[in-house]
Amino acid sequence: MEIITSRQNQLCTHLRKLGASGSYRRKCGEFLCDSPKMLEEALLHSGDLHTVVFTEGAALPPIPQGVRLVQVPSDVMRSVSPAETPQGVLSVCGMADSTLPEHLEGKRYAVLDGVQDPGNVGTILRTADAFGANGVFLVNACADLYNPKTVRATMGALFRCPVWTCTPAQVRQKLAQSSVPLYGAALRADTVDARTVDYSRCAIAIGSEGKGLSAELLDLCDRTILIPMQAHCESLNAAAAATVLLWEAARDDEPHE
Repeated sequence: MEIITSRQNQLCTHLRKLGASGSYRRKCGEFLCDSPKMLEEALLHSGDLHTVVFTEGAALPPIPQGVRLVQVPSDVMRSVSPAETPQGVLSVCGMADSTLPEHLEGKRYAVLDGVQDPGNVGTILRTADAFGANGVFLVNACADLYNPKTVRATMGALFRCPVWTCTPAQVRQKLAQSSVPLYGAALRADTVDARTVDYSRCAIAIGSEGKGLSAELLDLCDRTILIPMQAHCESLNAAAAATVLLWEAARDDEPHE
């Protein structure tokens, strides 16, 4: 175990850059997890754990050999943690392989189109994992998966559910190759009630908070679906809409009498 007391230490500078810069994270291939919960999830689900930084008195699970273990005082933790109220444990993990698979073997996927709020992207990934989705595609400048706010909102789901950042054309190609229809949450002439759709094998596209699905992605949808709601309500936010549709889709997995 190391002890670091200076905020100017090279590791501290590295941690601050990982928390602040997406380009730096991509260059290093690393990201931050800023809570004991995320450390536990990384260990439980074989996350690529590189470094654990903690304050005195923090409860740590057994840390594998080869992981750098560093104790810092509280003021240094506050200077390096991206959280407003640090929880005493900060981990550095390697980014997962984001190469698109040759073939989509799963039953259900989510496609996020320009969802720019990190909390929404993280929440949707957590929801997709909870309801058995086999992966999530991020297209058209979604929030960075490894933004600390996104990571926090996933509550560990990013260690379990594959995520691919790609273009709409790449998504469509992969779905078409694997015979997976794309259903868009949007209004169009072919829009149907979301409760009437066959979700046995599909991808569900969710648009941005303000604009909905882009014209480019909408053109790629095999059909569009609508969540019934009160007439005076125009829409749900992206995370809420994804939760409703992924839950509805998961009901197709339930046995029927």
